[in-house]
Amino acid sequence: MVLFIFIILFQGFYFIFSSIDFTSDATKSKEEKEWLALQSQIDALKAKKYNHRDTVYPFNPNYISDYKGYVLGLSIKEIDRIRAYRETGKYINSVEDFKKVSGVHDTLLAKLSPYLKFHGTTVYNKKNEGSIKDDTSQSQKFDKPVYVSKQLDINQALEEDLIKVYGIGPHYAKAILRRRSALGAFVSMDQMDDFTEFSMEAKTGLKQRFKISNSADVIKINVNTSSLLQLSRFPYFNREIARSIITERSMNGKVSNISNLLKISGFTVDKEKIITLYLEF
Repeated sequence: MVLFIFIILFQGFYFIFSSIDFTSDATKSKEEKEWLALQSQIDALKAKKYNHRDTVYPFNPNYISDYKGYVLGLSIKEIDRIRAYRETGKYINSVEDFKKVSGVHDTLLAKLSPYLKFHGTTVYNKKNEGSIKDDTSQSQKFDKPVYVSKQLDINQALEEDLIKVYGIGPHYAKAILRRRSALGAFVSMDQMDDFTEFSMEAKTGLKQRFKISNSADVIKINVNTSSLLQLSRFPYFNREIARSIITERSMNGKVSNISNLLKISGFTVDKEKIITLYLEF
């Protein structure tokens, strides 16, 4: 009986003392302040996210990608209908065609119609976003993009020059400019094929509209003196290739030519001639 009473008392004391918070008020106050400061930052980020307004740029529905369609609010079925229509060799040349082919809801159509552009047509107008400005008559609309202006140097092109190509929006134009900045200059228009996310029409349009001048000022990278970080940052290398290059030159003393690099696993052999123009041995 005494042992039983002792167990009851022990359990009672344990329950009482375990529920008491021995943390000092100063410590608790400091932790609460840190938490409240962090919570305010979280609330600010949430508010920024919810207040963000989607930006829609002018686009040609004939060359819309799955990702672009998703961002604009098109369903998979609507995107598939557009793609199936294009595979027949036909082009969407008006807002009415876009609605008929895609089957898009009128609400979404009203949102997108000010930004639709077609061959020979400029739709987006800052002064009057709801109107459609057509530069050609119905009989003059083209079935394919036609570039009548002379070719521009891709290494001198600005973002506004690039987005004139069908299938190239501001996002893709910035990707081209970033790649050009990393390389110093492009040496071949075949480098547009490096952008795997671009549509075939976009790549063809770039090659038709732009060219490479003879004075392309590329950034040379020395294979034998560059560090692992410098080699890894070269767009045509990754960290594994860079590490293999350093191993190669450590074992053999020097990498003498591009042939030594072709043996490295993962090296893009099909771009050998282009890559060579950026390397020094």
